[in-house]
Amino acid sequence: TLFEADAEWIGRAYGTVLTRKLGRTPIIALGRDGRLSSPQMAAALLRGLTSTGAKVLDVGCGPTPMTYFAVYHLETDGGIMVTGSHNPPTHNGFKMMIGRKPFYGAAIQQLATLAASNDVMRGSGTQESRPVLTAYVDRLASELADVDLSGLAIGWDAGNGAAGEAMTLLTKKLPGKHVLLHERIDGTFPAHHPDPTEPKNLVDLQQAVAQQKLDLGIAFDGDGDRIGAIDAKGRILWGDQMLAILARDVLKDKPGGTIIADVKASQVLFDEVARLGGKPLMWKTGHSLIKVKMAEVQSPLGGEMSGHIFFADRFYGFDDALYAAVRLLKAVVRHGGDLAALRDQLPTLVNTPELRFECADERKFKVVEQVRDRLKGEAAMFDDIDGVRVNTRDGWWLLRASNTQAVLVARAEARDQAGLARLTSSLCGHLEASGVVVPAEMLRAG
Repeated sequence: TLFEADAEWIGRAYGTVLTRKLGRTPIIALGRDGRLSSPQMAAALLRGLTSTGAKVLDVGCGPTPMTYFAVYHLETDGGIMVTGSHNPPTHNGFKMMIGRKPFYGAAIQQLATLAASNDVMRGSGTQESRPVLTAYVDRLASELADVDLSGLAIGWDAGNGAAGEAMTLLTKKLPGKHVLLHERIDGTFPAHHPDPTEPKNLVDLQQAVAQQKLDLGIAFDGDGDRIGAIDAKGRILWGDQMLAILARDVLKDKPGGTIIADVKASQVLFDEVARLGGKPLMWKTGHSLIKVKMAEVQSPLGGEMSGHIFFADRFYGFDDALYAAVRLLKAVVRHGGDLAALRDQLPTLVNTPELRFECADERKFKVVEQVRDRLKGEAAMFDDIDGVRVNTRDGWWLLRASNTQAVLVARAEARDQAGLARLTSSLCGHLEASGVVVPAEMLRAG
């Protein structure tokens, strides 16, 4: 639902916000992904930004974290990335920073108010081309300067997304064997959709790992801020499993650090962080929300089930899948050189996948409120920082409203199948009590 006219007005409003906040002409980094509509959207955004008098540094086509990096590297006052992330090829949008912080929530609503009232600054700004791809890749590679990857064989799948060129340049700088898949940036995504949380999108990588006897595989989403991984046995490592392995490495250097994960993460992760001497912290789902919380509690590492991984240890605190890949390789080498073995060291529980089912925007939060009120009446043990996560002797179940779609999200985890059945039965009962039709996949999970 966003088009060039919208992009231009977003540029006008965003440039106005920065100008008024700073009391001077802002300098803004502008990047874009490889979607077919991104050049036109970026051009419209540029017109809007410069119409407020802003100075715009065009950092070019690449992954979202490259634009985040540019804000630091070029010392700009903010940044905007034109990207549809992992959404369908026909979709597009924007990810924004104000200073070095995420620009989200009420701040985005303010842009709509400014645009609707035409209360925007007017001036004659400038544009300058300032590519940062080489500097960005050099920064990624520097993390492995003292790590010997020569014994590893690694598969990489960019899914024709915006991380493709950076991935190619990075692997050329690294020792070891590197097999690249779908590295050419193509906004039609001809190979498969670039979303590594969907198992069907990892089949090509699994086949490459099996056929070429690789030690592991790494995949990226459409704009390179979410990571997926495959071990040598072809098993998918989910976001919380990767985070547990990365936490071991980070806590080795930052003992007692606070490690943050979203409410969808396995209890295995929180228990593993505690076992390693860290402080586990469960927080709300949403990459902007986790970044803000990490800065607040000075956490060195955070992550989400969706594959957003955030490093403030030796990095900038934003979600960067290429940097997460580099740190994963570093952790694998430092802890024995076998990702499959590291995965096998984690306890095994049974759980549902992330279950998403339609529920109107005007109703989804009300359903969660109704469930929460019933849980209070039952004196149940639950956490309500983001939806409700209910703890029982069997394990836990979660129900929350999506931040971005007209859906409810559910998940459950237990020690065994019988316990999982009891958990999903309880969850289904609450949904039915709120008049929600229980999805078939949830009934099967139970």
